[in-house]
Amino acid sequence: MKTKTLKKNKVNVVTLGCSKNIFDSEVMMAQLKANKFTVEHEAQEDDSEIVIINTCGFIESAKQESIDTIIRYAEAKNQGLVNKVYVTGCLSERYRDELEKEIPDVDGYFGTRELPRLLKTLKADYKKELVGERLLTTPSHYAYFKIAEGCDRPCSFCAIPLMRGKHVSTPMDQLISNANSLAEQGVKELILIAQDLTYYGLDIYKKRNLAELVDKLSDVKGIEWIRLHYAFPTGFPMDVLDVMKDRSNVCNYLDMPLQHGSSKILKAMKRGTTREKTEELVASIREKMPDIGIRTTLISGFPGETEADFQEMYDWVERSKFERLGIFTYSHEENTTAFALKDDVPAKVKQERADAIMELQSGISYDLNQQKIGKTFKVLFDKTEGDYTLGRTEYDSPEVDNEVIIQGADKKLIGQFRNVLITSADHYDLVGSVS
Repeated sequence: MKTKTLKKNKVNVVTLGCSKNIFDSEVMMAQLKANKFTVEHEAQEDDSEIVIINTCGFIESAKQESIDTIIRYAEAKNQGLVNKVYVTGCLSERYRDELEKEIPDVDGYFGTRELPRLLKTLKADYKKELVGERLLTTPSHYAYFKIAEGCDRPCSFCAIPLMRGKHVSTPMDQLISNANSLAEQGVKELILIAQDLTYYGLDIYKKRNLAELVDKLSDVKGIEWIRLHYAFPTGFPMDVLDVMKDRSNVCNYLDMPLQHGSSKILKAMKRGTTREKTEELVASIREKMPDIGIRTTLISGFPGETEADFQEMYDWVERSKFERLGIFTYSHEENTTAFALKDDVPAKVKQERADAIMELQSGISYDLNQQKIGKTFKVLFDKTEGDYTLGRTEYDSPEVDNEVIIQGADKKLIGQFRNVLITSADHYDLVGSVS
């Protein structure tokens, strides 16, 4: 029995996981709106007739969050709080058969590239003329900008190719058109994302074309920042740095997941590089771009990681002094090549090693932030919290990096660039005043 009145043709889209899922949800929402659905993202009111959950299947914790969310809405359906529940995204792509068996109350499961089929199930049309159109779920002044889908890399720990398929670049003219459309909507910052940015163009242009793409995107009127996420170190196209140096609206920022600092573990991960080559690459990038901020991501507790391997990574992080760093504990994922290895590092040890790296990085970040005191930075303001307004420098991506804090909740600053004098700093935040 229904306990409340649901709004017909209203859809609540719930997104879990990474920025690539956010992008996919935004595309789906634009299609739904064009088909006369009322669409909300993670609605506050439980009055939607339909819920679509865009899931993550990357690592164990993300999978569990997705499963918990599916169960929550399946139970809501049984209580009459929603009429239909659909599941899409990476978890559904990877475990559809198991999910259909274990959670049969869901009305349909769809993979990562099955948006047209999902729309057909809703008696909606996939409108090809809307390719590139999105309903932004981020603040209106920045947008994630996916330039390719899938991945051809053989990393032994990674299940993403199982869920996203082979690398497919989006044609450059389509991306330029999409960027112009976003700029016309008021977007000022493009955050370029893909499983591997550096592979862009190899499939359709037969060469690495990231530098040319970034150069053309930097010509788009209204785009004041372009930020690069998820660059693979092996075969890194150094000409991208020439564009970064020449173009003032390309942020001096590079997100390059390096995964480990032990050559033995990197080999087991099938990363195609060594710790020595990685150090040489980072040194070359910094020599060419002394002002660059490098963000990296690591994994602790990969199968076979000894205390000596971890110490090698720890010492390398200490030497490298990355501007930004995050670390995951290893997740043993079926159907990856690493799954054949024994997951022999206890969960407690994995976490202790991750905590040690983050404690080290906290000190590095604190020292680097102290050097910013007394300097002025261009800041893009994102939001207000309490009595403060929060923004970011070009060295900071939303959600994952440092914030700049100024006194006073000034909503008129949101989406605006201002020069900010840094007056104090702690481990992960800068405090300043608009100059």
